[in-house]
Amino acid sequence: QVQLAESGGGLVQPGGSLRLSCAASGRTFSNCAMGWFRQAPGKEREFVAAISRYGGTTYYADSVKGRFTISRDNAKNTGYLQMNSLKPEDTGIYFCAARRVAVSTRREEYDYWGQGTQVTVSS
Repeated sequence: QVQLAESGGGLVQPGGSLRLSCAASGRTFSNCAMGWFRQAPGKEREFVAAISRYGGTTYYADSVKGRFTISRDNAKNTGYLQMNSLKPEDTGIYFCAARRVAVSTRREEYDYWGQGTQVTVSS
């Protein structure tokens, strides 16, 4: 089992930045790939970014490429999502997720999920 807890969400103006954190406990974090997903009101949960076990491979949704950066620190059992140049359409609940071994962009392939953190981009 892996327990995940997100933090760092909040209200930010368009063009601003936020850094989300995902603290992991339980099963060895470095054995798991990690992903970030988000869900806006009335919409399905969508892929945002993913990173392989040791950080060598990353993937991003087209909508966030060049603005968001996913990273991880296995020594601290923590993953991160740096979000810059935020737009109102980035508003939603952001979830971190983990899966054994291989990185994936597919929501249904993730085994463990956090409770989410709210990000609101508004003036």
